[in-house]
Amino acid sequence: MLYSEQAFLVAGLSRSGISASEYLISRGAKVYVYDDVDDANVRAAARHLKEIGCVPVSKEELAEKSEKCDILVLSPGIPVDHPLPISFKRAGKRIIGEAELGATELHCPCVAVTGTNGKTTTVSLLEFIFKTAGKRGIACGNVGKPITSCLKELGEDGVAIAEISSFQLETLYSLKPHVAVVLNVTEDHLNRHYNMENYIYLKSRLLKNSAESEYAVLNYDDPIVRGFSEKTKAKTVWFSLRERVEGAYIQDNSFCWYGERLFSAEELALDGEHNRANALAAIAAAKLMGIGNGAIQSALKNFRGVKHRLEKIGEAGGVTFIDDSKATNVDSAIKAVGSVKGESVLLLGGKDKGYSYEPLFEALKTSNVVHAVIYGENAFRILSAALKTGYSAVTLCRPFDLAVRVAYLIAVKGQNVLLSPASASFDAFASYEERGKRFAELMELFKREAQTDLKAEATHGEFDE
Repeated sequence: MLYSEQAFLVAGLSRSGISASEYLISRGAKVYVYDDVDDANVRAAARHLKEIGCVPVSKEELAEKSEKCDILVLSPGIPVDHPLPISFKRAGKRIIGEAELGATELHCPCVAVTGTNGKTTTVSLLEFIFKTAGKRGIACGNVGKPITSCLKELGEDGVAIAEISSFQLETLYSLKPHVAVVLNVTEDHLNRHYNMENYIYLKSRLLKNSAESEYAVLNYDDPIVRGFSEKTKAKTVWFSLRERVEGAYIQDNSFCWYGERLFSAEELALDGEHNRANALAAIAAAKLMGIGNGAIQSALKNFRGVKHRLEKIGEAGGVTFIDDSKATNVDSAIKAVGSVKGESVLLLGGKDKGYSYEPLFEALKTSNVVHAVIYGENAFRILSAALKTGYSAVTLCRPFDLAVRVAYLIAVKGQNVLLSPASASFDAFASYEERGKRFAELMELFKREAQTDLKAEATHGEFDE
């Protein structure tokens, strides 16, 4: 790509848009930047990008400036059926994402991971395995750094460990991972992709460039993912919790690789069956990248998880708070509920993503969840699903802060307040990280209140005497 002879419009000034703009400017391109959101973060990003040579575009100027641009770099947060990419497509112009821009410039091997759930945990596990082995593997893509921001650091000797979302796959064409990992495919993002057929197709696109010399690490236990083996030229390597497969599996409660016992599954630092599956996927990818058993075993025994994913953040008044804000779909929330030890009051809600909540409440009936507090933009839709399934241990409370307080008041000493919303955060927050941060802030507030109450009781006791 001859950057100096082309003009780019970067749409969406979040993390990936900023990184793409910085990279393009560094390569001598003419760069226009635009975001239809007007908030403090976007304004700050626009000022920074203007200082390094980009041209901010207003809504009124968008049509005129778009005509001058050869390529649209589309943020993952903007759907491909938005009027802006449609106008570029009609004009016969190219539409790419930041991940595509990074993929075209990668000069090192790539391990790419996609799936509905477990992507961030698996990518983080792999990065930790590489670090333990003394190798330079960098988490990038949909987690960690945008690919374009770590190209120099990766060079030719590093390994890009890329989390790839379905949103990124809409505008990703050139990525050719040496190891492509597909963890699972369950209902998600149907408000964006319209139906499961489109969503499944997008996930399968991770494998479309793979040649016979590359590997596809696929979940044998997921019928949809198992079918992907027929859609790739890559050599299929399986992982399974249930079967002895050609690849990674569990047998006699031990992690195994092609008949070789690695270590006891009980030694895995992460809880939950879903994390055992993530560990198997990481084992397979790491082994295919030449990582030794010692580093893999040490990493899996010591990795403590990622932020906002079943993270125990503390206690208030004897109630444990667990931040699973990253659980933005039903399947993820079901897995979280099945993994948490002890009884829980569950917080559900946020922005709807277009799927059914009935399976979640069916799962709650046989779980350790004693009550569900429903909040957010989709609260009435979730409540309707609860009523349809006959699940009555619910409280409806729209504002997030009040819902967390209600959940805390319902929970008794020894129980958990579990934030596993089964919904996106965008009704009230900029990201699931921001939602998790607010959850932690509220826990600290409740902790201070509990300490104040204890002091007041002690003082009252002194006067009684």
